[in-house]
Amino acid sequence: MISKEKQIENHFINKLIDLKYTCRDDIRDRNSLERNFRTKFETLNRVHLTDSEFSRLLEEIIDADVFASSKRLRGINTFMREDGTPLQYTLVNIKDWCKNDYEVINQLRINTNNSYHRYDVILLINGIPVVQVELKASDVSPRRAMQQIVDYKNDTGNGYTNTLLCFMQLFIVSNQSNTYYFTNNNDQHFSFNADEQFLPVYQYATESNRKITHLDAFSTAFLSKCTLGEMINRYMVLVASEQKLLIMRPYQIYAVKAIIDCIHQNRGNGYIWHTTGSGKTLTSFKASTLLKDNPDIDKCLFVVDRKDLDRQTREEFNKFQENCVEENTNTGTLVKRMLSDDYADKVIVTTIQKLGVALDSSNKNNYKDRLIHLKDKRIVFIFDECHRSQFGDNHKAIKEFFPNAQLFGFTGTPIFEQNATYTKISGEQASYKITEDIFPSRLHAYTITHAIEDKNVLRFHVDYFKPKETGDRRADGTLKKQAVVDAILSKHDAATHSRRFNAILATASINEAIEYYELFRSVQESLKQQDENYEPLNIACVFSPPAEGNKDIQQIQEDLPQEQDDNREEPEEKKKALKTIIDDYNRQYKTNHTIAEFDAYYQDVQKRIKDQQYSNKDYPHKNKIDITIVVDMLLTGFDSKYLNTLYVDKNLKYHGLIQAFSRTNRILNDTKPYGNILDFRGQQDAVDEAITLFSGEKTDNPKEIWLVDSAPKVIEKFQDAVRKLSEYMQSQELECRAEDVYNLQGDEARAGFINCFKEVQRYRTQLEQYTDIDEQEKAKIEELFPEEDLRSFRGAYLETAQQLRKLREKGKGQEVSQQVEDLDFEFVLFASTVIDYDYIMGLIARYTNSGNSKQRVTKEQLISLVASSANLIDERDDIREYIDSLDEVNGKTEQEIKEGYEAFKAEKYAKQLASIADKHGIIADSLREFVEQIMERMIFDGEKLSDLLAPLELGWKARTKAELALMDDLVPLLKRLAAGREISGLSAYED
Repeated sequence: MISKEKQIENHFINKLIDLKYTCRDDIRDRNSLERNFRTKFETLNRVHLTDSEFSRLLEEIIDADVFASSKRLRGINTFMREDGTPLQYTLVNIKDWCKNDYEVINQLRINTNNSYHRYDVILLINGIPVVQVELKASDVSPRRAMQQIVDYKNDTGNGYTNTLLCFMQLFIVSNQSNTYYFTNNNDQHFSFNADEQFLPVYQYATESNRKITHLDAFSTAFLSKCTLGEMINRYMVLVASEQKLLIMRPYQIYAVKAIIDCIHQNRGNGYIWHTTGSGKTLTSFKASTLLKDNPDIDKCLFVVDRKDLDRQTREEFNKFQENCVEENTNTGTLVKRMLSDDYADKVIVTTIQKLGVALDSSNKNNYKDRLIHLKDKRIVFIFDECHRSQFGDNHKAIKEFFPNAQLFGFTGTPIFEQNATYTKISGEQASYKITEDIFPSRLHAYTITHAIEDKNVLRFHVDYFKPKETGDRRADGTLKKQAVVDAILSKHDAATHSRRFNAILATASINEAIEYYELFRSVQESLKQQDENYEPLNIACVFSPPAEGNKDIQQIQEDLPQEQDDNREEPEEKKKALKTIIDDYNRQYKTNHTIAEFDAYYQDVQKRIKDQQYSNKDYPHKNKIDITIVVDMLLTGFDSKYLNTLYVDKNLKYHGLIQAFSRTNRILNDTKPYGNILDFRGQQDAVDEAITLFSGEKTDNPKEIWLVDSAPKVIEKFQDAVRKLSEYMQSQELECRAEDVYNLQGDEARAGFINCFKEVQRYRTQLEQYTDIDEQEKAKIEELFPEEDLRSFRGAYLETAQQLRKLREKGKGQEVSQQVEDLDFEFVLFASTVIDYDYIMGLIARYTNSGNSKQRVTKEQLISLVASSANLIDERDDIREYIDSLDEVNGKTEQEIKEGYEAFKAEKYAKQLASIADKHGIIADSLREFVEQIMERMIFDGEKLSDLLAPLELGWKARTKAELALMDDLVPLLKRLAAGREISGLSAYED
């Protein structure tokens, strides 16, 4: 039997009463909410405010900026009273959150000038609304409640911006059986964006990662008064650099608690096994900052392996909290900060190498002697990756010098007996060291198996490349480099979704990296000569140069064993090759890097890999990197959501294999269904062994969790999706043809088509990125759904989905069918990196040029391409009209086509503005100036259109019918103008 919303709401409120919340059914509107807050405020701060003082206090504390309100909620604030004396106040008891008043209210109606929203359930702490709970019937997806909250937030003049609801910290949505929670944020961090990424949405879980989804169980585990206070006070993070709120995931919270408890009970050393990509930096940051306030701890040192990780971690820490960690430019600075009693120096980020120098008795600076008075202090060391460099002399020195220290390690890939290395420590017999030799207690585990099941990281698709030609192998059985390069060039566009993503090529040595770099260059030059339209891949290469006494390079190489060994042989040849590579890089990217400043080059390479996130329209492809050739670098500790492919021509094992593979599996959206591995060494046994070792779960077949289905299985699912689409169209008495989609009757029928076809596209997107599909399988896929038909259906999908989206937007406050409201408009599945603005402009130039007939395209082909690509959805009508306005042969260049298109749009929108002004009796120049002001604030200040149109903010008193009619005509045009970045018709919008 389906529980109705009201029944679920009443049951939930009774549950909260059992948890000792006070039910306040007398608070149902803004006035009663503010009266209650006044009572709580005056009691907490032992003050009586006059009516005018309280009104002024409300004006001061109510702030549309969620981040500013959240800081005020947690801080000590100042209010000037009428007699001129300052009142130091808090909004809640920030010393002991358990001692606040916890109340529950329901069906609150907030009436503002523009908003009449009603909220299901709100939890108050000391009269402040901090948690909103939206409930749905058990047959309704919680996603509908999420969308409702987003719609409420996006309404102009909503209660979150100009009432006490500005202090809202968390949203909870539930249909009783399924419950999620997520943080409030400013608008730029709070919406479904073009990549279908909602704010991080969580399900609560036990310490062993069992999900707690039922509302009753969730309430007990998460909403008990002290637990909720602890969540908001201790486990939410205000990210200063981005002005946004985060809440830690359950496994992060359990890890922090485990470290804190271990220190409190002085139980020795321990480690946290959290898989790569699970947010270890945030976990360690929160552990460190909580230790900062622990009077029993004298210092907390967060220790990383390499200089680049030192910088990266410091930047991450300071992103969470400005200036919380200072730079240690050298060992002397580290020692000075270790000796400092300054509160700011209680948490220090450093490298194991600097720490080793500080504790080296032979060092001429006598750092060790200067640190002697810290010898017996309680110092906590947290190691970012607790393996290899912690197993040697540095670790021994730390333990000997700081006998009372506690050591904690984070690792995504622990060292077990199977993957241990032979370690020699001074004065000891060489032996194999495992993680638990150094950190005896495993405090918490969140493995890649957990993360994949939680969809926090992606699964892997591994293609074990099998050459067709026997001559492609060397005598030792490995593939010749020519065969590898040919395979990569033939498969790269498929693997990277037409270069939407980029790749790393892992090689066995510096010499091999150099050979690959030169081979790619020569092969691509040859291909360009054969075909002038060939678009070469941008190839970069990075490996460390010979150290030659350079401390920075030595430090970088501490965790790069292969490169360290390689640089001992023929160092001058290595330097010469690297210089050539950097010179090529400088010419390609208009930079000025040198070997002497190698770290700057290395950082620039990393940045360009991450720049793949930008469209070619915003950031031309010539500025990006398609493939980066490496030896050891970038295979650990480097993250980019837009890196999806690893080409492997080196032997990998155990933790090294998992670390390397994990560069590819960061979550983005449905255009990135898995991390892509193309292995040229036939290492299936090594992959199977690594998966078994690091699964962390007693799973009969962990490969089923870690690895995606084989191509034949996905083809079967694709075939089934095609069949269901055909059956659905037949159920509507229509043929399964794109043109018949427009004959579907009613929004429910169109929604049904949307849901069927997006499954077809989802599987097609997955198959397009498989690199091991043979010709027979390709033929079957094409037979099931020919590319031309698919493109036509994409166009029909996009047009239909856009209509339904507009219906949903207009349906606020009206009865819109549940199915339409719940639609997941996955436009990202239909976005194309290839069919972008530049590509279409180039095709139009070919259409209008009388050159080579093989390169010509028809008007119908052009319009079909435009219609099938979601990233052109907001400009498709303009492009179509522009194409129709052109003569078929006019000889224009691509640049002239672009300029013509911009002029075409400028003239079109100018006419539309003039028409609107004339229709409503407004001076055209005044209306144009108004629109330019809006565009300027959107582009240069990052403001949202919905906020800019808020009557109070712009002073636009849209109250009369005539004024509302004007806005009805103007807003669609404003949305069109805001959709692209190439519109030059408005001066404030020009780049």
